[in-house]
Amino acid sequence: MFTNRVLAIATMHQKEDAIQPILELNIGCKCILPSNFNSDELGTFSGEIERFNDPIETARKKCNLAMELTNTDIAIASEGSFGPHPSYFFSYADDEFLVLIDKKNELEIVVRELSLETNFNADFVTNEKELMAFALKVKFPSHGLILRKSSDEPIDIYKGITDWNELILKFNLLKEKYSKVYVETDMRAMYNPTRMEVIRKLTLKLVDKINSICPNCSTPGFEVKEVKEGLPCSYCKFPTRSIKSHIYSCLKCDFTEEKNFPNGKQFEEPMYCDICNP
Repeated sequence: MFTNRVLAIATMHQKEDAIQPILELNIGCKCILPSNFNSDELGTFSGEIERFNDPIETARKKCNLAMELTNTDIAIASEGSFGPHPSYFFSYADDEFLVLIDKKNELEIVVRELSLETNFNADFVTNEKELMAFALKVKFPSHGLILRKSSDEPIDIYKGITDWNELILKFNLLKEKYSKVYVETDMRAMYNPTRMEVIRKLTLKLVDKINSICPNCSTPGFEVKEVKEGLPCSYCKFPTRSIKSHIYSCLKCDFTEEKNFPNGKQFEEPMYCDICNP
């Protein structure tokens, strides 16, 4: 379906470094970048422009803009959000989405990666010692930093800092004006190798989903829509809370199929049974 087709990567932050090699190798497309593409119009991490849509809708808009600029009918875009992990409350997470839109085949494929692998962080600092401690903690200078007046005022912002001399210089300029300086990680992919690696893993996940073909209509993206618990205990045979099956569904024809024992085992250990080990 994708072999030899031209696919637009909707990015202005060098995400093609993570996405392009994987897609060209695994699905046979030819990737291009749109010129004059400005995703900042849809929102910026540093807050000068607020993101009004959810991540998937924002990625869709990026895809549609890229297709319009390149006169293609297939595009891919990622969109990330950063903050506390929903389960590990004292850890930050990168919640990354990757959306592929194929207008020719009326197909949209979405994958998500909720990763603890992120250096996302921010703090106020009042002297160079505090600044250097923060910088080292978040993997500077391989990962970029942003210096600004405060967390919620889009003025006096210095982005994409990856040099110690520049960091100290810009810090002192702001400190003279405001006495303390807000420092944060630059989460744009080109300044954040950790995020770029998450996008690379997400692209591999997308390829796996593309290669999951509907047995009814041969459309890519045959995906798990429901998880059923009830794997029986190996001792008492009562259902446990472990996964017994996955329900797959087609994006196009709504065909569904139940696949049992997705984790490769037909029984659960008694230690995970609420009857044997209440």
